[in-house]
Amino acid sequence: MADEKNELDMAEKQNTVANVLESSGSSSPAEYDDLADPDIGKSDEERLRLDKALVRKIDLWLVPWLSLLYLLSFLDRTNIGNARVAVPVGMERSIHMVGRDYNNALTIFFISYAGAEPLTNILLKRYSPRYFFTAIILLWGAIMTVMGCVSNQSGLLACRWFLGLAEAGLFPGVNYYLSCWYKRQELGFRAALFFSAAALAGSFGGLLAAAISNMNGVGGYEGWRWIFPLIVAVILEGLMTVIVGIFCYWMVFDFPDTARFLTADERLRAQRRLRADNQTRAEEEKISRKYVFQAFKDWKTWLFSLQYMGCLCALYSFSLFLPTIMVGLGYRGNQAQLMSVPPYAVAAAMTVFVGWLADRTKWRGYCNMGVSLLGCIGFAMLIGSKNAHVQYAGTFLGAAGIYPSVPNTLSWASNNIEGSLKRGVIIGIVVGWGNMNGVVSSNIYNRSDSPRYQIGHAIVFSYMFVCLFGGTVATHFMLKRENKLRKAGKRDHWIEGKSNQEIFDLGDRRPDFIYTT
Repeated sequence: MADEKNELDMAEKQNTVANVLESSGSSSPAEYDDLADPDIGKSDEERLRLDKALVRKIDLWLVPWLSLLYLLSFLDRTNIGNARVAVPVGMERSIHMVGRDYNNALTIFFISYAGAEPLTNILLKRYSPRYFFTAIILLWGAIMTVMGCVSNQSGLLACRWFLGLAEAGLFPGVNYYLSCWYKRQELGFRAALFFSAAALAGSFGGLLAAAISNMNGVGGYEGWRWIFPLIVAVILEGLMTVIVGIFCYWMVFDFPDTARFLTADERLRAQRRLRADNQTRAEEEKISRKYVFQAFKDWKTWLFSLQYMGCLCALYSFSLFLPTIMVGLGYRGNQAQLMSVPPYAVAAAMTVFVGWLADRTKWRGYCNMGVSLLGCIGFAMLIGSKNAHVQYAGTFLGAAGIYPSVPNTLSWASNNIEGSLKRGVIIGIVVGWGNMNGVVSSNIYNRSDSPRYQIGHAIVFSYMFVCLFGGTVATHFMLKRENKLRKAGKRDHWIEGKSNQEIFDLGDRRPDFIYTT
């Protein structure tokens, strides 16, 4: 019922815009007469069947490959936590790290990573997704291969700095890239499948680290070093990424109009279905500073950034320190690595479920509220209980509350921003601002707070409640208010007397654009 009502509301407002445009002698920005209809003469049932087949084909090409890229990315940035607790000699002892050296190694990554992110989607548009993704994947794979050979803190800091620069473009880039292929109500589930790779990386990383630690002494290297690179001919993580990067050039196509894995008719269908969803043609927009200015002036940019602060402080605290938290609960060595696997598995399943649910209901705000409160309960258990079993159960709730909120928040932002370049800039700002809080995550779990780490847990709890839950509530009600005004015709004056291009440039400020709440 909610889907039907939203569709009727949108159709009504689109008719209002079309009438105003007709009276001004302009044509509707939603028209796509320049694209031939490959399905003339086909029934609605046949068109629907062809549309489903097209989406399934795009899914099979894009989602598994992009998920693999993100799995490698997240594994490469967080495996330092596994290297820290590796046995019999961990990274800290091996390269003589003392005091806050470990925290500094985490912090420096996020400074370069978050600082570069707001610009990455502009570079992606400038150089095309194929060249951009291939270049950054090859670069970070090479850096990871070198990281396993560092002999001191300076070398580790340098590797982490450049790794942040290299990886900065993948996550915002892929979220923007997916939004150029799917309708708004299809994006959340695909983004969730993509991001579930982060949770799988946690599970895979723990299992891999436990196995690799047993290679201590092989080739004259301590076991922790094998967590990072490829040494001799055994593919572990570093050069695996390089090899995947080489294949990336042939796997990534820029946008639907250039996708060689689609037939000519399918390319037309892909473009027409996006145009029917009121989405701007990504290939037609030219890079301009006006999109940057629009992004900075849009109130949605900063409310989604507030939410994303809550997402990522919690995410990185959890992923970087879960092995350390396991040690605090009394587990040691490989047992600590293995006990970190089940919470990630639950997180992956929950991420996919919430992505599916939010797409079906369009209740992205309610989904964020629910999972953020679930995560808060988990961290409250970690703070308040001395029982290791209760604390371990809290890590499951924490993971189930953190991971689904990340793709859901970004999908929600993408759903509510029209204009592919403006959307790309805003996603870059939101992700970059959120990742700056990785600096906070890197410095709130300190040895002096061991074994319960209550200060760190309390800070994560505060971020999730104030930023994620509070920001979600504010965004939800502001979007609902704006929809109410648009449906009442109180925004129609925004397009009166404007040319077709001026209306086109309004993007999501057009009165017929109904926000997802």
